[in-house]
Amino acid sequence: MKIYLILLFILIGFSGSTQNQGVRIALLKYNGGGDWYADPTALPNLIDYCNQNLKTNIYPEPSTIEIGTPEIFNFPFVHLTGHGNIILSENEAINLRVYLEAGGFLHVDDNYGLDEYFRREMKKVFPEKDFMELPPSHPVFHQKYDFNEGLPKIHEHDKKPPQAFGLFIEERMVCLYTYETDLGDGWEDKDVHSDPPELREKALKMGANIISFVFGQ
Repeated sequence: MKIYLILLFILIGFSGSTQNQGVRIALLKYNGGGDWYADPTALPNLIDYCNQNLKTNIYPEPSTIEIGTPEIFNFPFVHLTGHGNIILSENEAINLRVYLEAGGFLHVDDNYGLDEYFRREMKKVFPEKDFMELPPSHPVFHQKYDFNEGLPKIHEHDKKPPQAFGLFIEERMVCLYTYETDLGDGWEDKDVHSDPPELREKALKMGANIISFVFGQ
């Protein structure tokens, strides 16, 4: 039942259905002390951008849910961000694994400082799997918008190159981890970080590619 529900949401959203409510996406709330609530205007702005430019039908306000709740199965796409520690309980790790195996998708955007904790906790979810770095030729970089050099750099931290990592179940990518880019900061309202318009546009285009890729898998 769970997998059929998820697939139904994906089909409704990607077809640009005229249903009033549309597909919903969610922000994940987690324990451990990290600021899961960072970038509060990011997802609403990305949703608005996708509805205008991809003609998706995503509900304007993202939901906020906890990782261990059954509610997660109502969302084909969930997003996680923050700067600090994240801790998954055994139940949360199991729930997240079942969700991803059933057809759900997790996008994690490191807002600087999340990396070591997120990688550690994902080993609880998939101890047998490792993240694979995505080359610039990967389809996620070539949806409506082309990023021939791969993941764009939005905010500078350690002068490291931006990297995108995927976690796969067979050939299906179930988690995209964007690192050293801060896409979410680029999705925020323009007065939050005072990013130039061209940088915000680049971040939103990459976000739209992610949404397009997920709904089209």
